[in-house]
Amino acid sequence: MPIESLGFGSVEPGRSLSSDDENGHVVDSPIGQVPHESATATPRPANGNYNGIWLSRYEYYSSGRNATFTAVHHVVVLQHDDALTVRSLPESAISSMEMDLTIDGNVATGTWTERTAPDGYYRGAKYHGAIQLLIELTGTRMAGKWIGFGKSFDINSGPWELILQDRSTSKATIEAFSRPPEA
Repeated sequence: MPIESLGFGSVEPGRSLSSDDENGHVVDSPIGQVPHESATATPRPANGNYNGIWLSRYEYYSSGRNATFTAVHHVVVLQHDDALTVRSLPESAISSMEMDLTIDGNVATGTWTERTAPDGYYRGAKYHGAIQLLIELTGTRMAGKWIGFGKSFDINSGPWELILQDRSTSKATIEAFSRPPEA
């Protein structure tokens, strides 16, 4: 049975996605790339401990504004065995964001959710999707791609990175990073 008969468009072998595909938007950017030289970097911390305050940054295309935007948050990352919980800090952005990730070697895979600002452009809409990040050997940066739906019932994707800011998760450190990240 051809896939088209199930309501999907035709699948073209070898087709590359563009940043303005009729079925969604793909944003390509250096923030989602892990440089090859990171393979020779200093090994990550003992026990692969990723607890700390991280800078979260991703890019997305807004079809209503016909432009690409970057969203940034300070987030707290807590590790429990091979699971990471990632939560944005209060006051670090006008939206709130969270991720639930599972680590397998140098790959973190999971889901993300963002609740936009009630008085912002997206009027408190909730977006969610999947994410996969490669963890640099230093254990101080994770970079990869997100995928999720858009408001026009399309599938979008783009780069996402997390950059370690501080290994502490103390109350004082969390309070210090509960502010918008510097540009």
